[in-house]
Amino acid sequence: MARQNLLEINEYGIYCPQADVYIDPWKPVNKALITHAHSDHARWGNKHYLAHKASEGILKLRLGADISLETTSYGEVHEINGVRISFHPAGHITGSAQIRLEFKGEVWVVSGDYKTEADSTCAPFEPIRCHTFITESTFGLPVFNWQPQEEVFEEINSWWKQNASEGKNSLLCGYALGKAQRLLANVDSTIGKILLHGAVDNVNQAVQQNGLQLPPCKRITPDTPKTDFAGSLVIAPPSALNTPWMRKLRPLSTALASGWMNIRGNRRRRAVDRGFTLSDHADWEGLNQAIKATHCERVLVTHGYTAVFSKWLREQGYQAEEVHTLYNEELEEKEA
Repeated sequence: MARQNLLEINEYGIYCPQADVYIDPWKPVNKALITHAHSDHARWGNKHYLAHKASEGILKLRLGADISLETTSYGEVHEINGVRISFHPAGHITGSAQIRLEFKGEVWVVSGDYKTEADSTCAPFEPIRCHTFITESTFGLPVFNWQPQEEVFEEINSWWKQNASEGKNSLLCGYALGKAQRLLANVDSTIGKILLHGAVDNVNQAVQQNGLQLPPCKRITPDTPKTDFAGSLVIAPPSALNTPWMRKLRPLSTALASGWMNIRGNRRRRAVDRGFTLSDHADWEGLNQAIKATHCERVLVTHGYTAVFSKWLREQGYQAEEVHTLYNEELEEKEA
């Protein structure tokens, strides 16, 4: 059965002509539905934004307190010119959402970015039945299979303890939004003090407005005494690596938490002592399980290993094709 194209992709982004709205547009438009607040999906300049309520603080921090922003809850339906639109948990970061659109019985779901592994800092991924599913494929290769996060955090805590016993500070880097909060929520805060780069602290203040519980931590300032660093864990964005800002932390050991640490050689290229494979995206198995759970017939594959993953999906019996978007998780987050 031929399906109508409820959504299309043009030079501005993913567009729904019937409702005249865009999802995560990469150029300014009148009405933007935002899946989550990472800078490659939530861009400045749109006339009006609709996003999940847990994204409000970070969107205003990054895009301006005066933006025209309407917020919604998961499952709340907004009807625009006959199109029923609702937001559902994506499990990616705080406030992240899949966007479901229904018109005359046709259902499309735009996943944004998502992960299927449990994460206490955000609502868990919720499979949504649909006819067409637009999926990311950031880690859409069989080589990407995440070890249980409990094991990853055991490794992180052991690394921190060892550094502290040797009189070193521990600098652990991850995106200021999402990864940093996940690290903070899962490390063993009894090991020592936790200090924050200013960009991470700014984001924490924004997301904690929604009640997110994080352990006690302190922002690093030019006046932070040297004694505060002794044996501490410092959380910072990757952009802080190999900058003069690091000098005040010495002696130290450095580490990066990222799904890209799964690939041999990436730790060496980033010039860090340790790499911990921890991603806020679904791995190969997670992608396949998520798509299967939607019971969709058609899959549009965006950013990542689109050619390989769409070919694989066709071999599994899906109507799958790759589509070009301007999202790029490899770009470092703009500092908040």
